[in-house]
Amino acid sequence: MAVERTLSIIKPDATRRNLTGKINAVFEDAGLRIVAQKRTQLTEAQAGAFYAVHKERPFYGELVSFMISGPVVLQVLEGENAVAKHRDVMGATDPKKAAPGTVRAEFAESIEANSVHGSDSLENATNEIRFFFAETEIVG
Repeated sequence: MAVERTLSIIKPDATRRNLTGKINAVFEDAGLRIVAQKRTQLTEAQAGAFYAVHKERPFYGELVSFMISGPVVLQVLEGENAVAKHRDVMGATDPKKAAPGTVRAEFAESIEANSVHGSDSLENATNEIRFFFAETEIVG
């Protein structure tokens, strides 16, 4: 198995409810290490550029508005098969369909306010990490 890195975002619904530590405990208990982390307020331009892949989808505007509605925690997680492991631990996008014990089953408020974002492929993880972090900010 390969050691990988993936981007993780703790979204505004979760930071508003002070769940950062609880969510990170789930990630760390699953064997993922936090190798970079920062709390920030995304600008509309940042959120728009980050989610540009969804620009033509009907939910794009609401997604951008939601992501700038409060602070987020941006992180790089590292571990064996980190992309797949992180996605498994996050759970299904719809918290009603998420397996018990996953982040979204435990903490998400709705399909839109689902507490976390994670890269969906190793290629996207690389691009998403570069979007928010300089290599010097990642400390393994």
